[in-house]
Amino acid sequence: MNRSLWTAASGMNSQQKNMDVVSNNLANVNTTGFQKSRAEFEDLMYSTLERPEAPARGERTTPAGIQLGHGSKVSATLKDFSMGSMIETGQEFDLAIQGDGFFMLEDPNGEQQFTRDGSFKIDAEGNLVTSDGTEVTSFDGIIDEEHSNISINSEGVVTAVLEDGETEEIGQFTLANFNNPAGLKAIGGNKYQATGASGIPQEQLPGEMQVGQLKQGYLEGSNVNIADEMVNMITAQRAYETNSKSIQSTDEMMSIANQLKR
Repeated sequence: MNRSLWTAASGMNSQQKNMDVVSNNLANVNTTGFQKSRAEFEDLMYSTLERPEAPARGERTTPAGIQLGHGSKVSATLKDFSMGSMIETGQEFDLAIQGDGFFMLEDPNGEQQFTRDGSFKIDAEGNLVTSDGTEVTSFDGIIDEEHSNISINSEGVVTAVLEDGETEEIGQFTLANFNNPAGLKAIGGNKYQATGASGIPQEQLPGEMQVGQLKQGYLEGSNVNIADEMVNMITAQRAYETNSKSIQSTDEMMSIANQLKR
């Protein structure tokens, strides 16, 4: 009977982690560029009490055997990089990616980072930066004080009106894409780092190959669906509760067995 205790406990542990994932999704329902996660499960090892096709009486063999499982575990948490809704802001340095791809960043230590949060600003040197000051290396150009009416087209070409009224091309955006975006490591702040599982970033122009186009004056909202997450939360809660009932039932059965000695 001890096996059922450990099996049910593993189920409770798995559902607690599942609830952790769901809670994080719901907490970020309004986070710009947030990509929801989902937990994946797998069963644990089995104890084979009688293997299939084991010799039985005479020349017969057992057709199925006896295998008892030891519960479940969370095998992975995967990011869902499907697009969130487009939110119009009207801000000239707000950008949304319509399709696959990531903006490239570089932190103060020179490490490359990636994001789908396109709420950008201009610093004192004319560099494009994120809300926390991280440099946007997806943009190749400088924006000076003399530049006005900044326009960014869907292919990432940046133009501005000069003081004399002439229009000039002042920069170009590129995006990064990965063979396996699910392998990216989330580091907080709406940012990711590449890993061996994600593969190396492939820099491409917006609208070319496998990356999407840009949309100026918009931001990508979270792709969390509240209704779906509420269903996931109730499912996790019910599974957790059911596993706890298994532990209580096993405890009662063990108590009955102990009383047989009296």
